[in-house]
Amino acid sequence: MMENSFSKVASLIGDPVRSKIMWALIDGKAYTATELAMYAETTAPNISMHLNKLVNADLLAVEKQGRHCYYTYSRHEIAYAIEALANLIPPIDNTIATGPAEQPVRFCRTCYNHLAGKVGVMLADSLLAQGLVIKTETDFEVTARGEVFFKALAIDVDNLRGQKRSFAKACLDWSERRHHIAGALGTALLQQMLTNGWIRRTENSRAIVITGKGRQALYDLLKLEV
Repeated sequence: MMENSFSKVASLIGDPVRSKIMWALIDGKAYTATELAMYAETTAPNISMHLNKLVNADLLAVEKQGRHCYYTYSRHEIAYAIEALANLIPPIDNTIATGPAEQPVRFCRTCYNHLAGKVGVMLADSLLAQGLVIKTETDFEVTARGEVFFKALAIDVDNLRGQKRSFAKACLDWSERRHHIAGALGTALLQQMLTNGWIRRTENSRAIVITGKGRQALYDLLKLEV
């Protein structure tokens, strides 16, 4: 029955070690068992047991490269589910946990393979305000005007719509508690902004830095001030 299947998945993710594994992978990178063991502060035999359970449940995928095995989410929907679960953290707890080191992550970060944080939400809001996208209950849709806009950014909207994944999912941001753009369009936006030098990644962090070039481009294109 559905409730039994749900209980099984919830118990898998709810384990302290496995929850750390799932949270570590939300940055979109693939990690070895050794790296995940260090993150989860556990032993090699224990991490292997937990990883096997997650792989067998089709929550994780594993790929072997040389002597190492790399673990990632088995599908994009897993990342959306983990981000959504983070929204259950009480706001007061977020306030207590937030320190100077966490501010960059809240301001702008990657959520698996798309842009999130304050800037991610601001970007979605600006696209809505400019009439380039519209929002449904669960997704964003690109308008005719938006197709012209994205084409100018070298983003092929028709090609993205044809992919076997969500096109422009409305992903609830855990720090802003509002939606940013995920799915194929969110991924394309992130990659194009990186390619154009508007943003850059930071080492060993999900935090994203907005460059001077990026600030100017976002203002010129969307009147977005970051």
